[in-house]
Amino acid sequence: MKIIKDPVHGYVEADALALRLLDTGEVQRLRHISQLGFANLVYPGANHTRFEHSLGTMHLAALLSRKLDLTPNERELVTVAALLHDIGHGPFSHVIEPVMEAYAGRSHHEVSTLLKTDPIAGILEGEGISPAEVCTVIGGRHRLAGIIHGSLDVDRMDYLMRDAHYTGVPYGTVDADRLIRSIILTDSGVGLEENGINAAESLLIARTLMRPAVYFHHVSRIATSMFILAVIEHLRSVPATDPAAMMRMDDAACMEMLKASASPVARDLAARVYNRTLYKRALYVGEDRVNLAAVLTDLNLAKERTIGREIAESAGIEEWQVLVDIPPLPGEMSMEVRVRSSHTLVELEEVSPLINTLNDTRRQQWRLGVYAPAEHRTAVEQAAIEVLRVKRPTKQDKLMIAYQKEGL
Repeated sequence: MKIIKDPVHGYVEADALALRLLDTGEVQRLRHISQLGFANLVYPGANHTRFEHSLGTMHLAALLSRKLDLTPNERELVTVAALLHDIGHGPFSHVIEPVMEAYAGRSHHEVSTLLKTDPIAGILEGEGISPAEVCTVIGGRHRLAGIIHGSLDVDRMDYLMRDAHYTGVPYGTVDADRLIRSIILTDSGVGLEENGINAAESLLIARTLMRPAVYFHHVSRIATSMFILAVIEHLRSVPATDPAAMMRMDDAACMEMLKASASPVARDLAARVYNRTLYKRALYVGEDRVNLAAVLTDLNLAKERTIGREIAESAGIEEWQVLVDIPPLPGEMSMEVRVRSSHTLVELEEVSPLINTLNDTRRQQWRLGVYAPAEHRTAVEQAAIEVLRVKRPTKQDKLMIAYQKEGL
């Protein structure tokens, strides 16, 4: 047993199996994959990695497994899955996820190939653990999957606490100890004791407040959009590039490849992100000002680029100088857990009216962004309003627009 000092949880215990897995290249690579993509362009302290997060998730999974009185084999399965759950991430974590799905045909949750090859497969099988079963836990298809892949999962507890710690944003407060003490297993999966409702609500509030402040901060979204186009332009200009191999790079290798790309567009965009000479917001509007059904129908990278080309043509500039960022509308936040109250299981929504309020807030936080170099911002704004048929701003919208332009 080895004790590892962690700034969020204090001390994390790693047994012999965990130590062997930690020493594999797949897990060590996570030391070089940023947890929050380009959030460090906003919060300079946000340089933590998927490696630290994986350790923290394993730690919380071990605590919860003991609390739930799982068998030794079940505890081992859950903690291993928690440690390995992020090995499928590409460079800069969620930043490159749309490209991974479009060009490599997988998401970061799909880790079966990595778990079925040595050395990980050999280590797991040597301990009597099925790599396939670990995959089902990570993918959310196992009866114990809710521990690391669900509404009250330890993955979410750790990243909210960790991201708040490293960004310095005081919104990621989660009472993980109370939550773990209150979680139960039911026939349908993870449930909650009635005395844990407030702790569960704190997690929901943290998710809601961290979304605009950190995860969807406009500077991060701009850098992400620039980086994604740089990757796409590189793949288009250098056909010999293997997208799957690119997804196995770490942050530094991927950035250096783009900075030296044969594509001048990829080189320029990568250098801009690297030096933080970013595009600016030409248009940044909520759902009340756009035809939501039209912009979200068949939404993908290709559609965003098509809209971007139309705007660029209307503005009279190069197509790569316009980036369109249309995030999916936030899904309805539901805990998907049942609360044990007086020996009866009821849906959390029945005893917590807060969830509906938070869902309304999350929807109001949604923004469609159109970004361009500072010198083209006005022309792109007018072109985007025409192409997207954006409604005229209200007085409140005008105040927000003025504030945004002041704060850029």
